[in-house]
Amino acid sequence: MNENANSTPRSLRIVITLIGRRNVGKSSLINSICGQNVSIVSDVAGTTTDAVAKSYELSGLGAVTFYDTAGLDDEGDLGQQRISATKKVLYKTDIAVLVIGTDGIQESDAEIVKDVREMKIPLLVVFNKTDISSPKVEDKKWVEQNNVQYVEVSAEKSENINVLKQKISDIVPEDLRQDPLLAGDLFAAGDVVVLVTPIDYSAPKGRLILPQVQVLREILDKGAKGIIVKETELESILMLLKQKPALIISDSQVIMKVATIVPQDVPLTTFSILFARNKGDIRVMYSGASAIDDLKDGDKVLIAEACSHHAMEDDIGKVKIPNWLKKYTGKNLMFDFCHGGDFPDNLEQYSLVIHCGACMINRTEMVRRLNECVRRGVKITNYGVVISKTQGVLERVVEPLKIKENI
Repeated sequence: MNENANSTPRSLRIVITLIGRRNVGKSSLINSICGQNVSIVSDVAGTTTDAVAKSYELSGLGAVTFYDTAGLDDEGDLGQQRISATKKVLYKTDIAVLVIGTDGIQESDAEIVKDVREMKIPLLVVFNKTDISSPKVEDKKWVEQNNVQYVEVSAEKSENINVLKQKISDIVPEDLRQDPLLAGDLFAAGDVVVLVTPIDYSAPKGRLILPQVQVLREILDKGAKGIIVKETELESILMLLKQKPALIISDSQVIMKVATIVPQDVPLTTFSILFARNKGDIRVMYSGASAIDDLKDGDKVLIAEACSHHAMEDDIGKVKIPNWLKKYTGKNLMFDFCHGGDFPDNLEQYSLVIHCGACMINRTEMVRRLNECVRRGVKITNYGVVISKTQGVLERVVEPLKIKENI
């Protein structure tokens, strides 16, 4: 069963995070849910330090990732760092499970309920350790008054665990159960779709990058015909085709060359543009690109990458995009960089945030990053949009998505 969960990319799984104070039984609970020893269990408070991730196949939802986190009442400087790390996990959380122990709901629990609600994360309260004592009547009333669903379990005795799994499944929003749009709505069965995929040397050896793989799968699922070429072979392939392509999808880094080859009456877009729609709100990204024309000398630009990798000599984020921006604007710009799960709190210092395609994080985390920028009045766009704009083809590559009709 867990084989499928392990083979599903982490960015495509629903994230379920167990939160709560120390010693309420979070680790025991995740072990009981998954049927194996995922987290270390101890009577010593604060045994779990860093968040522990476990892939699992949950009935009714499919592949998910469970996170076991450090206690929200941890103490000292190190404890505060652990709490901060726990709250960072919430940024990518789709479902939060607040675990309550035998001492009932405390002030820190009420605070985290408030935080989770402000982040608009569906919440389930679990009263654990019912083999020792039943939940307090006043705590159950408090939960009900706050319109939060709850379940009573014993992780130690594995009692009511199946009920808990069902409750988790029940509170998952409908939009998380559906696959977000990538490219499948842009072509039909029998159509020809051409993918222009230069060899990406930053991808693991012998593999395509994730957006290319996912589009290929959509083509197969739709019953369309996919053709994969490098940009150097595109012109000859188009001459050989008897059927006009319904869509051509190009790697952003060769889009200017591809745009000169593809006839104007053939829809053209990029993998990065499609991923911007798939992982967030392409309208926000498109609108954010307008800030490029307003950049001034000394303005700070944040380049945000969702993964960490060894920077190549011509790295897209560290080298190419800064150079393209400087050439396009003619301005002396300052660049900061963040990677992986890091996303700065002081966003207001930036005139523009440029995010990668987000193929290594889930949609929930990307949407929260977008919303945080919008909330603070900071323009945000992504690699593909910036590249297409600086190469002068942005309007053409967004046209198949009909973005302007919805702005």
